Amino acid sequence: MPPADAPSRLSVLSFNMQVGVGTRRYREYVTRGWRHVLPSQQVRDNLERIGELLVGHDIIGLQEIDAGSRRSGYRNQIEQLAEQAGFGYWRVQVNRDLGRVAQHGLGLISRFQPFEVSEHKLPGRLPGRGALLARFGEPGNALTVVITHLALGAGSRAQQLAAICELVDGHDPVLVMGDTNCSAAALIADPVLARSGLRVHEANLPTFPSWRPRRGIDHILTSPGLEVVDARVIDAVLSDHRPVHMRIALPPRLAAAFPGAAQPSPAD
Repeated sequence: MPPADAPSRLSVLSFNMQVGVGTRRYREYVTRGWRHVLPSQQVRDNLERIGELLVGHDIIGLQEIDAGSRRSGYRNQIEQLAEQAGFGYWRVQVNRDLGRVAQHGLGLISRFQPFEVSEHKLPGRLPGRGALLARFGEPGNALTVVITHLALGAGSRAQQLAAICELVDGHDPVLVMGDTNCSAAALIADPVLARSGLRVHEANLPTFPSWRPRRGIDHILTSPGLEVVDARVIDAVLSDHRPVHMRIALPPRLAAAFPGAAQPSPAD
């Protein structure tokens, strides 16, 4: 049996779900491009498979979601996934509001109720990037989680990383998860991120393209107060990205804020 003071462990997942389109090869960016605008049964079926993937995790950050427009059949995809997978809490941040055409943004799904959630617009050459911040536990004893999707351009991306570092300054412990559109090496080389103390998992975790992953551009960053027990890419082709999973050990002072979180097995 693990000792009574063994840290609770959280299973977290970050996934660019491509609004459920389910691209499996480059040519489908053209042949399935219409699914980004119009509803389809194939997207609905793929969302069900994504919902099955989410079961068993504790905190999930999703990018490229639709909050309810024509292409999603006017259903909030995050609400739908949370309901299917049996989660008690969900939240969306719409960063590109195109009315009936698209409600494009970020999603948080969690087994636990955060005590604070805030939405933040990020700087950059083009509008439409954001960060969804949630705090779990209680003020003064909280886990801060940030979900984001950074720009393609290096200049805008650096500005956005700096803005996120400013958002979490003074918070500990912290998780930042999302599609960063850059490699672990590029993140490690960012001077503002380096000064923040946030750690980049350096192991090669290729996530893109999902059908033949070569580039690791989806990441979960952790503050020094969190121990990474396991980190891996999930073998699932449900988007043009693969999901990143991480299991983390919480500091003992935070364990009570996450009732029912997994305890280490005797073999751990």
